[in-house]
Amino acid sequence: MNTYKSTRHAKFLINYHFVWIPKYRKDFLKDPEVKKTVEETIQELSKAYKFDILALEIMPDHIHLFISALPRHSPSELINVIKGATGRKIGQNFPQYKQKDSVWTRAYFVATAGNVSADTIKRYIESQWKVEKDG
Repeated sequence: MNTYKSTRHAKFLINYHFVWIPKYRKDFLKDPEVKKTVEETIQELSKAYKFDILALEIMPDHIHLFISALPRHSPSELINVIKGATGRKIGQNFPQYKQKDSVWTRAYFVATAGNVSADTIKRYIESQWKVEKDG
């Protein structure tokens, strides 16, 4: 889960935790067919955008998605693609769940996570001066 990945020019570990909700906090995500549609759409997007799904929990009125992503995609780009594609599929297959021409609210939560804390990174950076002076 927390292993470094590489491209030709970068070594990285970028994990995002996203949370988003349906418009008006409707609880249509408890419908097994809607849940399946969301899961399958996110799986397809993970292949197209080359992100790994570390965890996915679909609650009745919100979704938690934890992914490991490439550095070329910003968190806002990823969530816009994910919410856009899942919203379109839900709107096409389950029009009764569309609220004023959309399924999701415009808002979302995102946090980054890696295998070390911010304090660990800060101590490492601060210790570089000590290494330079002692070396």
